[in-house]
Amino acid sequence: MAIPMTRIMVPQASSSLRLSHLTLSKPTRVDSLCRCAPSELQPLRSGLSLSAGVHAIPHPDKVEKGGEDALFVSSYRGGVIAVADGVSSWAEQDVDPSLFSEELMANASRLVDDEEVRYDPGFLIDKAHTATTSRGSATIIVAMLEEVGVLKIGNVGDCGLKLLRQGQIIFSTTPQEHYFDCPYQLSSEGSAQTYLDASFNVMEVKKGDVIVMGSDGLFDNVFDHEIVNIVTKHADVAESSRLLAEVASSHSRDPGFESPYALEARAKGFDVPLWKKALGMKLTGGKLDDVTVIVAQVVDS
Repeated sequence: MAIPMTRIMVPQASSSLRLSHLTLSKPTRVDSLCRCAPSELQPLRSGLSLSAGVHAIPHPDKVEKGGEDALFVSSYRGGVIAVADGVSSWAEQDVDPSLFSEELMANASRLVDDEEVRYDPGFLIDKAHTATTSRGSATIIVAMLEEVGVLKIGNVGDCGLKLLRQGQIIFSTTPQEHYFDCPYQLSSEGSAQTYLDASFNVMEVKKGDVIVMGSDGLFDNVFDHEIVNIVTKHADVAESSRLLAEVASSHSRDPGFESPYALEARAKGFDVPLWKKALGMKLTGGKLDDVTVIVAQVVDS
C-alpha cells in the first residue's frame, strides 16, 4: 500500500534540522513521516550534520493531488536527503504516477537505519526499490552525510544535486538519460534500471557548504547563476528552498523564457517548424512540471 507523502519525512530527534513548510496548493504543516522512532536513531556525535529546508510546488494541473514528486529528510547520523520524481506517462495506463514515488520514498525513510543498508545510498536505493509494490516508475537521488564530512550520493535519472562552497558550485551530478527527456528510472517493470545503473559520487564537505537537491522541475527551469544568487543572498535554508521553488515554477509557466530545458532541446535538434524559423522564431519556454527543492547546509552537530 502506498503511503501518502503530503508531509515531509524528518525525525524530531535532531534540533539541528529545521524545515520549511511543504507548499502544494497552500502551505501544509511539516510533520514526521519517518518510520524510525526517535529512540531508534543513532545519537549524533560531535561532527557535521545537515540543516535542511524543503519546498515543493506541484504542476498546475496536479495541485489537487499534490503532484507526483516525493521526498524525505532524515537526521539519522549526519543526515539523509532524497527526492523521487514519478514518471507521468504512467497516467496513460490509468496508473497514478505519484504512488510509486511516494512508496519508494516511504520505504527509503523506513530503511535508512537498516543494518543491511550500511549507510550506503546504493543499498538504500536497492532495498527501497525492492520493497516498492506500486505500479509505476520514478527517478531518484539520495545523499547521505557522514559526521566526519563525507557526502555519499547515488542517483538514477535526472533528479539532481549541486554542492556550493563560498558562492561557487563545485560539484553537480550528471543526468542519466536514454535520450532527450527520457531519463533512467526505477520501475515496477523488470526491464527498467536498478541500483546497479545508478551514478555514485563521494566527496568531502566542509562546514558552511550548501547542498541544493531537486527534481528536474528545478534544474530544467533555473540556471546555475540563479541558484548561486539565491543561496548566497539567503542564509536561511527554508527561505532559499522556497525562493528556488518559486523561481522554477514561475519560469516553467513563462513561454518566452530561455530556460535550460529549451536550450538543451534546441541543442538536441528539437525546435519550431522551419516556417517559424524563417520568421525568426525559436523554441522557448520553461518546462511545466512539479518542482521539489531541498536546500541543506553543512553545520556543526
